[in-house]
Amino acid sequence: MNAHEVIKFSLGSAAHVVTSLLEDLSDADLLRRPAPGCNHINWQLGHCAAGEHLVVERELPGSMPPLPPGFAEKYTGETAHVDDPARLANKAELMRVFNEQRAATLAALDKCSAEDLDRPCPGWTPTLGAMFAGMGSLHWLMHVGQWTVVRRQLGRSPLF
Repeated sequence: MNAHEVIKFSLGSAAHVVTSLLEDLSDADLLRRPAPGCNHINWQLGHCAAGEHLVVERELPGSMPPLPPGFAEKYTGETAHVDDPARLANKAELMRVFNEQRAATLAALDKCSAEDLDRPCPGWTPTLGAMFAGMGSLHWLMHVGQWTVVRRQLGRSPLF
């Protein structure tokens, strides 16, 4: 297995976990906070999708489709307290944006050579390859750990 295959596996595994955990949740469920002071799933999902767009586009300009107008602004640190569904995207839009951004991330990865993956990458990862791998294994999965708490609060059985 080469680096591209490992990264694709990581991204695919994270996407499977994300979609599985959200499949039977409603828009209202996505606004439930796992504990006081925690972010709800709607905000986390928008934040992660916008973050994936930002990071990959910064490193590989022109590789990501644009986010819907105003989307990124709905999911900043300053909006994490927002509970009004009228000020947020609904589940269908969030999933559409997630899937579009993830498909573009995978397409951008496919255009990178093995040498490209070793290129230094500023920010939270040392290389471009680590940035791609981190999209699946670090950022998204860190957040979905909180989603399992909400699922249990709602009476759902564990999926994994």
